[in-house]
Order: sequence, then structure tokens, then C-alpha cells
Amino acid sequence: MRKRLRLGTFLRHLFLILGGLVSLFPFYWMFVLASRPSSVIYRYPPVLTPGSRLSENVHTITEKINIWAAMANTAVVAITVSVLVLFIASLAAFAFAKFEFPGKNVLFGIVLTTFLLPTQLATIPQFVLMSRIGWVGDLKAVIVPSLASSFGVFWLRQYSSNAIPRELMEAATLDGCGFFRQYLHVCVPIIRPAMAFLGIFTFIGSWNDFMWPLIVLNDPSKLTLQVALSQLKTAHGTDYGMLMASSLIAIAPLLVVFVIGSRQLIAGISEGAVKS
Repeated sequence: MRKRLRLGTFLRHLFLILGGLVSLFPFYWMFVLASRPSSVIYRYPPVLTPGSRLSENVHTITEKINIWAAMANTAVVAITVSVLVLFIASLAAFAFAKFEFPGKNVLFGIVLTTFLLPTQLATIPQFVLMSRIGWVGDLKAVIVPSLASSFGVFWLRQYSSNAIPRELMEAATLDGCGFFRQYLHVCVPIIRPAMAFLGIFTFIGSWNDFMWPLIVLNDPSKLTLQVALSQLKTAHGTDYGMLMASSLIAIAPLLVVFVIGSRQLIAGISEGAVKS
């Protein structure tokens, strides 16, 4: 019996290790390509060891585009959008989940119907609105339209409905806690794992957004990262080593955010499992 358990544990760990290696290989392959010239990239069989051209490829990128300014603009957009979406969505979700007010079901139904509409339909009206208020070419035109996250409201509302006990809400009310104190001291600590997921999801979506910044940003100093990287492709050929180096730079902050957010997510889930 013990031998079977040890064999099962060994196979489980082996499977997890192999799965981790398979998941990490694309990032390693990106690093290998980023450190090689395009001529080596096309070679068969492929070269699986890193080269020595990473610094040259990065230097070529900085000569063609202002990638560091684009990263700074994208960081401002992604961080601002993520923080405000978490605040607005969690506040609305808490109200929808734990309070009764006139028109509650109608308003939540309107939120759900927005899932049926593709975001591309709002492109022209949004651009007209941004043009009339004079925001075209400014980062505000990218930030403000992204703050209304119907997915965030739906996700946090569903999580709050099941995770926040009614008895805890009643106890907070008896202690004299108003809406915002209940939100800060009861709701936020409990839904932290769901907020961690939403924060990661929103940050990655804002960091990788391409279409709307391409349309609304016409100032070269205000370009976001994805729009700036699109300028590296030319009609005379593509330097894939340079493109992989730019992708490596672009994905590094996402990995950091994912590691930080996943720790909060796992910690919250583990805490909930222990309490249950």
C-alpha cells in the first residue's frame, strides 16, 4: 500500500514538473530568439541555446522607437485602470450582492446585457465623444473608457454573494458600521482573492490593449507599448530577433504582476479553505 502511495506521489510530482517545463519553454524560447539574429532563427535544426545579441537587439529597438517612454505610458494606463476598476467594480458588486434598493435587478440586468455587445461597436461613439471633449491624443482617452468593467461587477458580485456571510453584515450593522465601513472592513478582506484575479485580468488587458490606443493616440510621445512595437515592422523585412527582444521587454512586467497577484490569490484561497 505504501509503495503504491509513493509511486502515485512520484508520478504526480513528475507530471507537475513536466507540465511546468512545458509551460515555461515558450518564455525560454523567446529569450533564445531575442538573443539571436534573424539568420540563426531560420536555421534547422533550431538552436536551443541563448546567443550574445540581446544587448544589440535591445539597442536597435531603442534607436527605432522610444520604448521606455511607451512602457511608462502603458504602466500609467494599466495601473490607473486596474486600481480604479477594482475600486468601482468592488463597490458596485458589494451593493448589488448585499443590499436591496429600487431598480436593483433592472440595473444588474443592464450590466449583464453589455456582455452581448462587442466592444468594437463603441469605437466610433467613443472617438466622437473624446474628440468633442478634447481628449484625443491624451492618455485620459484610454483610461476613462476602460473604467466601466461589467465583467468586474459581475465577477465580484457573484463572489460576494456567496463569500460574505449575512450574519457578519448584520453584526457590522449592529456595531454602527455604515456602507463604506462595511465595504472596507468586511467586504474587501473577504473578496481579496477575487480582486486579485480581477486585478491581474484587468492589468494584462490594459497592458496588451492595441486597437483603441492606436485609434485615439496621435501624439508620438503618448504612444502605448503595443502601438509603439507595431512600428518595428517594416515592408522591407522583419528582424525577428529584434521583435522577440521587444516582446521579452514587454512581457517582463506582466510576469511580475502575475507573480505578485497570484500570491495574493493563493493566500486568500488557502485562508478560505482553512476557515471552512
